[in-house]
Amino acid sequence: MEILLIEDDQRVAELIQRGLQEQGFEVMVAFDGATGVKLALKNSYDLVITDIILPNKNGIEVCKEIRTLKPDIPLMMLTALGTTDDKVEGFDAGADDYLVKPFEMRELLVRIRSLLKRYSKKAENIGFLLKIADLEMNRHTKIVKRNNTEIHLTPKEFKLLEYMMQNPARVLSKAEIAEKVWDTHFDTGTNFIDVYINYLRKKIDKNFEKKLIHTKSGMGFILKEK
Repeated sequence: MEILLIEDDQRVAELIQRGLQEQGFEVMVAFDGATGVKLALKNSYDLVITDIILPNKNGIEVCKEIRTLKPDIPLMMLTALGTTDDKVEGFDAGADDYLVKPFEMRELLVRIRSLLKRYSKKAENIGFLLKIADLEMNRHTKIVKRNNTEIHLTPKEFKLLEYMMQNPARVLSKAEIAEKVWDTHFDTGTNFIDVYINYLRKKIDKNFEKKLIHTKSGMGFILKEK
């Protein structure tokens, strides 16, 4: 499990990071809100934990941005602000849980496991169906349709499209695709990702007026309605 911790107090961040690592979690730390949002949108995390009072961008803004662009990621707030109004503001911004400082590591761990379990059950119930425009993917039956026409994909094509549909409207670099889909580091001397993107384009876009797979020159690929 990979966790993103957004906390500007270095001492607190190190204590939380160490405590979570001892329980087997991988923890990335960002020390300001803007960096935290950038990392959350660029990478795939199982959970984001953020303080409210942060430099550059506060935790409320962080929550709103992440929740808008990645609605399926669990969000937890850690803060010294513990009034009812503060909690309501945090939940309204999209936080799933709210823990007031100071707290014991045991309580944080219980909250994290409960939140991850809740999202795991949610994913089991609704995460099997992905939809972008008129493109649909059923992850249980492995059936892909566009405009109700079934599209036959190879296992690797399916996995690539699945990852793109799980990260819509976000530029995916070749390095990220290589790591997440092929479980390997991207070799700049090869073009296998371009080849598979072209395979998908022929099946997903070629016979349809509206194109969904787009190239961001020098950056990567993006799946979205233009």
